[in-house]
Amino acid sequence: MIYTVTLNPAIDYVMRPLTLDMGFTNRSSGEQLFCGGNGINVSTLLNELKVANTAYGIVAGFTGDYLVKTLQQNGVSANFVQLDEGFTRINIKLNGIVMTMVNGMGPDIPQEKVDELLERIDYVGEGDTLVLTGSIPKTLPENMYDVIMKRLAGRGTRFVVDAPGNLLLESLPAHPFLIKPNNHEVGRIFDVHPETPEECIPFAKELHERGAQNVIVSCGGHGSLLYDENEEVHVVPTAKIQLVNATGAGDSMVAGFVAKTQAGADYETSLRFASACGTATAASDGIAKRPMIDKVYADLCKIIEG
Repeated sequence: MIYTVTLNPAIDYVMRPLTLDMGFTNRSSGEQLFCGGNGINVSTLLNELKVANTAYGIVAGFTGDYLVKTLQQNGVSANFVQLDEGFTRINIKLNGIVMTMVNGMGPDIPQEKVDELLERIDYVGEGDTLVLTGSIPKTLPENMYDVIMKRLAGRGTRFVVDAPGNLLLESLPAHPFLIKPNNHEVGRIFDVHPETPEECIPFAKELHERGAQNVIVSCGGHGSLLYDENEEVHVVPTAKIQLVNATGAGDSMVAGFVAKTQAGADYETSLRFASACGTATAASDGIAKRPMIDKVYADLCKIIEG
């Protein structure tokens, strides 16, 4: 079974303003609501692929109720701790000429609710995969992912970590099955400016040597790199699409790779499929649907195989 953890979920309220003039009333040409949060994105795409999974997390208030209800209506198994006070944050995304975002802070999370979440996560065990991705709320310890992995240490659980900076580096001693920074995150870690997958190879190798079994580095339109557990390098291009919304593309890559490897696919195939999932989401309003994924995957394979 695959489990995801979303410590800081959100309702993404996407608006399409006709104008964006500060100090004046602006009108929108349309609005959409999405259940947001990196782990939720992973679970949503896994559900689209018909891969069994459960989403763990913490929610609060009427927005939290809406989030859980919507996930369940869409077929996602949601196991969220409910807070007694506050409300799950709302992220405003103004999708105009230039995408502008204002992300909410989220509720205060008391220690007893953290303990309740950890008790639920205790059901994860031998052969399961736990995906830890996204930001950690300010009211939780900065090493929350490390706390979770140490709690489950020795159980035969595969960890997947997609987090920025120190969160990612602190996960490496747990030897996660997969980490997935992008080229900009790699650049911040090593104080460099890599753009292409080829330029990221030495840094992916170092992250592998520090403990990560598999390292995927996504490089936007330049393609993606996988430095696998056998120290083999795989590079795939990006299929050409019209960018609609990049939110959730990285999470979709994680979901695609985990789904394929769990099904027994080799690493080259898994990276191709992961790339197709990420690109398909970038070409969609929300998390990609299966027909779009299959189309992008076919296009990508044609590009690679000539």
